[in-house]
Amino acid sequence: MGQEGPPHPTPRPTESMGQEGPPLPNPGAFEEFHRRCKDLFPAQMEGVKLTVNKGLSNHFQVNHVVALSALGDSGYHFGATYVGTKQLSPTEAFPVLVGDMDNSGSLNAQIIHQLTARLRSKVAFQTQQSKFVNWQVDGEYRGGDFTAALTLGNPDIVVGSGIVVAHYLQSVTPALALGGELVWHRRPGEEGAVLSMAARYAAPDWIATLTLGQAGVHATYYHRANEQLQVGVELEANSRLQESSVGLGYQLDLPRGHLVFRGSVSSAAVVGAALEKKLPPLPLTLSLGAAIDHRRDAFRCGFGLTLG
Repeated sequence: MGQEGPPHPTPRPTESMGQEGPPLPNPGAFEEFHRRCKDLFPAQMEGVKLTVNKGLSNHFQVNHVVALSALGDSGYHFGATYVGTKQLSPTEAFPVLVGDMDNSGSLNAQIIHQLTARLRSKVAFQTQQSKFVNWQVDGEYRGGDFTAALTLGNPDIVVGSGIVVAHYLQSVTPALALGGELVWHRRPGEEGAVLSMAARYAAPDWIATLTLGQAGVHATYYHRANEQLQVGVELEANSRLQESSVGLGYQLDLPRGHLVFRGSVSSAAVVGAALEKKLPPLPLTLSLGAAIDHRRDAFRCGFGLTLG
């Protein structure tokens, strides 16, 4: 009888059956839910605006803004930005202090700091000349697959008034995130709360977002057609005011020409456009904008120049 060969190894069950999938991503901040679509719409411009940015060091920068308008207020703004030495990533460092003051003495300021690896806080306040008109404190915690935030605005213990806003977002799948917003306000003789639910589905080339609550519906759709063209549609319906509007916005990027063009058209018969053109090797950016309201037969345009 011939010799038998070595026994064949017993096949093992596949290990992939017991393995878990990759961890779910963090859904980001609630206030950025509709931002990808909103950034496509051109900003309204009117009059002439000159902005000068000057970096004094690696951590400190100032800017001067002069605005001249035939319809609104003309004036001068001075801004300052300080970025701390706590480097979390190549593009993020903390604390961040931002301030802006106009020629009448009104001030807007923010302080943003990353307290821990997951906890971020922000304090913002606004003055109208010598009087405080608004201030708020934010706290945001970003977990592995969720984000929770709490905002306290204009609290007054003596009068018993204030606004509390709570946000929560949870990643259900790598593409789907669900969450909600609760706004509670109180002042003498009035108290109430508004609850909204939100959902976002993010595919590789498009993002669909929906916010539904007692105040109404806010839905956006963002689509990247190619490397140059991005398109977005926004729907807003207010149940209290019985008003609704639909807007289409798009952005065209031409990197070789250092040019960005944004355009929009809405159901209110308003058409807008904005052009940003960099002028290398000079540190100059030219901005042109125009909008026409066909129902009111109104037209406005603006010109801006940014140095630095």
